[in-house]
Amino acid sequence: MAVVILLVAGFGFVMFGHHSGSGVQAPTGVLQVVAAENFWGSLVSQIGGSHVQVLSVVSDPNADPHEYESNTADARAVATANYVIENGAGYDSWADKLLGAGQNPHRTVLNVATLLGKQNGDNPHFWYNPAYVNQVVAQMEQDLIALDPANASYYEAQYTTLQASLAEYQNRIATIKQQFGGAKVAATEDIFAYLANAAGLDLISPRAFVQAVAEGNDPPASSIVTFENQLKGGGVRVLVYNEQTVTPLTESMKKLAAGQGIPLVGVTETIQPPNVPFEDWMNAELIELQNALNTK
Repeated sequence: MAVVILLVAGFGFVMFGHHSGSGVQAPTGVLQVVAAENFWGSLVSQIGGSHVQVLSVVSDPNADPHEYESNTADARAVATANYVIENGAGYDSWADKLLGAGQNPHRTVLNVATLLGKQNGDNPHFWYNPAYVNQVVAQMEQDLIALDPANASYYEAQYTTLQASLAEYQNRIATIKQQFGGAKVAATEDIFAYLANAAGLDLISPRAFVQAVAEGNDPPASSIVTFENQLKGGGVRVLVYNEQTVTPLTESMKKLAAGQGIPLVGVTETIQPPNVPFEDWMNAELIELQNALNTK
């Protein structure tokens, strides 16, 4: 994990490292926002623009976000933030602990899972569902306006711009559904489930397998056999895998798929590269998926 050093200074904090780039103190009156992960951080920063300073805690391309362990800098940032966004549903339980460590009457918290009516045990990869993304950014806009009503018209304009920007990748999902709806696809874990559903693809991988891998557990032997037979059966158009969760078993499935001539598509849990906007990251992954579906 990249180390972010935060120095409490008056109203805000100073950030050093790749999260900020400048290392200068935030102007007085700028909302301090902490996002547990950079996908939510990117979206809130696009709505907040110059009126927010956003710290995205989890953004390391080489780390599994499920296994992130918070540090004292994270704790300080959460304690002094005006607005904290966490994914919820057990995905970032470390954020729950930091929020519970001390009450801040001036802090607004957005728990995405709670907003969506989800709970522990549900698939937590909400940002891969375009309808959920639209719901979350609408709430972000409302929260920023409630925190800083004097700049309401600014946030409304930024939100409108973001909606137009999100439409590009969401229209691509609709195009994939139109072109390849019903196509059988496989995935090594459930990170792809929401997107497969939105794109009308038939995700046939055994549920027990994809859930176990996502949670870092060993899948049942029967699910492994079923998955292998699916890949050998000739009906799978694409195998989607998580680049940030590499295990001998997932590597074995990728090798088996490649040997069967099945295109491989890598997706990531956090924005990669970390400095691009959320929608550009999504669009790039969708282009790769579209191209892979076209080749089989």
